[in-house]
Amino acid sequence: MEQTVLRPKPMPGRAPAPGHRPHAVRRRARRLRTVLGATVIALVLVLAGIGLGTVGATVIGMSKLADLQKQAAAQGPPGASAGKKGAAPAQTQPQGGQGESVAPAPATIGVEAVDSSSGKGARLVGVHQPGPGYSAGLVRGDVVTSFAGKSVDSAQDLARAVAAARPGKEVPIAVRHENGTRQFLSVVPGVVT
Repeated sequence: MEQTVLRPKPMPGRAPAPGHRPHAVRRRARRLRTVLGATVIALVLVLAGIGLGTVGATVIGMSKLADLQKQAAAQGPPGASAGKKGAAPAQTQPQGGQGESVAPAPATIGVEAVDSSSGKGARLVGVHQPGPGYSAGLVRGDVVTSFAGKSVDSAQDLARAVAAARPGKEVPIAVRHENGTRQFLSVVPGVVT
């Protein structure tokens, strides 16, 4: 090895101290900065993914709710009798002023559900806190098997039953928990805002 100003020749009889590495501190600091930076980036990506998933679930839920509202509007107002002789036309009570009638608000129990993979029912993948479902004792992973005395075979059946429920009125539901136990609960549907 050639002797230079940057790399002087060691003094005879003097060996460097064992374990002495002059650049180790800088390497450790660089390694620590890299690990911390990667951790922050990973945390941001995970939180962004959770946020996007929540937005996606909300958009999907709102589109299904809009479909249900369109179906209800296409069926016409309840109690309307078209084509029957001698039947009186349905009366609407103006509540909004200027002769407008206000449609009833759709009900919600504050849960997100998918079809159960293990038979009939709607598996809860999300329970909004605070919300009517959370207050009733529903938890993520429960399978709703009946709502208001009607059998629930899929998540769509649950959505229809909840939409038909009257907000503020207590409704009995049957639930199968993840551990296999069955329970009957009462939930008071709220209003979608």
